[in-house]
Amino acid sequence: MASGDTEAATVFVRRYQARVFGLARTILEEDPMAEEVAQEAFIRAWRHAGVYDARKGRVATWLFTITRNLAIDALRVRREHPVDPGRLLAALTTAEPADDPPENEELARQELRNLPVEQARAVTLMVFYGMTGKEIAKLEGIPLGTVKTRIRRGLARLRERLELNDD
Repeated sequence: MASGDTEAATVFVRRYQARVFGLARTILEEDPMAEEVAQEAFIRAWRHAGVYDARKGRVATWLFTITRNLAIDALRVRREHPVDPGRLLAALTTAEPADDPPENEELARQELRNLPVEQARAVTLMVFYGMTGKEIAKLEGIPLGTVKTRIRRGLARLRERLELNDD
């Protein structure tokens, strides 16, 4: 497929199409969006076949990772109720968000970027996208306890870095 062989691409798609669609459908819970994600996953696999390295894992794992990332991106875009970044500050402390939040929001975003990726992702999905711990666990394919730990640790680090107290 990396050499542009369309017959190899056809065999590849037929071999994995049901599982790729199934993974996208599991994450998105919507057939039309899952179809688009599955199609885009195969397009990306076709375009980037040359960078696949068999020493790093099976081709199925590589393809499912592409699919999972695209589905998560689609889920983020699809979110019906965007959340104001000021909610991050409200989630970190019992105080109401500041009357003049832009400076605080930018600081919060900057500190969020400084968190370990797993913690930042869990906090972002909870605060900005309004997802529950169960939803995040399902989306990430990890135990609920792990999600709760990531959120708790991420929020604690943000509180510390932003010098916020619950007092």
